[in-house]
Amino acid sequence: MKLISFLFRNEERAGLWYENKVYDLCESGKILNIKLPSKMSDLLNAEEEGLYLARKVNNALIQGKITSQVTEGTYKMLAPVPHPASCRDAYAFRQHVATARRNRGLDMIPEFDEFPVFYFTNHNAIYGEGSISVEEDHLRHLDFELESAIVISKRGKNISYKEADNYIAGFMIMNDLSARVLQMDEMKLNLGPAKGKDFATSIGPWLVTPDELDEKLIKTDFGNTYSLRMTAKHNGKLISHGNMKDMNWTFAEIIERASYGVELFPGDVIGSGTVGTGCYLELNGTWDLEAKAKGESFTPVWLKNGDDIELEITGLGILKNKIVKSDNSTSILAKKKSPK
Repeated sequence: MKLISFLFRNEERAGLWYENKVYDLCESGKILNIKLPSKMSDLLNAEEEGLYLARKVNNALIQGKITSQVTEGTYKMLAPVPHPASCRDAYAFRQHVATARRNRGLDMIPEFDEFPVFYFTNHNAIYGEGSISVEEDHLRHLDFELESAIVISKRGKNISYKEADNYIAGFMIMNDLSARVLQMDEMKLNLGPAKGKDFATSIGPWLVTPDELDEKLIKTDFGNTYSLRMTAKHNGKLISHGNMKDMNWTFAEIIERASYGVELFPGDVIGSGTVGTGCYLELNGTWDLEAKAKGESFTPVWLKNGDDIELEITGLGILKNKIVKSDNSTSILAKKKSPK
């Protein structure tokens, strides 16, 4: 089942994506005398019952019992979960961490192998496919991050990794856009990331339930993972490739850590962190080292105003975004306070 959110007649609606067509979940449910909420947040807050009823509608759709699709051109696709209860982003791919540190002349941090770490990003700055408006300072070394993400399906606290996969409503693609100049400046204070990350995170295009990925399932002693190819294209050029199965911390382990002493809620989004090769921070460092070894010069690559960035994960679709500098954009970098 592929769950979506879309804008129709200026109203957010929850829907199903089937054979490249949009079906309104609430309206489709009425055909079967099934009462379903019209918005994704309400559907997820219904927890297992909501997903169970949505699956009944989806099965009827597959059987041809529902044919009333939303007319193409009358809707706009949104992030599958437009208003997540929270948004965490983890650090699960060792290759990315090790390579990024090596490129900066740093040893691999041993704590990476001790526990999965994450940070909170801005759950009110969530985008789906389409244009993303950014400020002048965001375009100073603007970066993409190729990630997968999960959405929590039910409330839970102190969840064991042995049970954690049962708390996953589905999977989607995540692009954790990053303003590297802002990020690096503020993290010198050993706090953050904040302004370097809080302006935009895109997710989508669908929320894919785990059963859709059964053929790619890999069971481990520490939770499920999936063999899903991950790629990124910048203005149509392939720049990154990896695989979700290379996560060194499973989502089950990340859920266990995230839920320790606190309650997770339906609609919480948790990202995997960047796959190896999955951002320019990592790639630029690698390409620079390679160029230096050849005695060549190298100019770092970053996202620019008007650029397209396209992320794809097997089974999860393609998430396309265009970077657009906002009108009347201003800078905060030049504002400095003299010490007393």
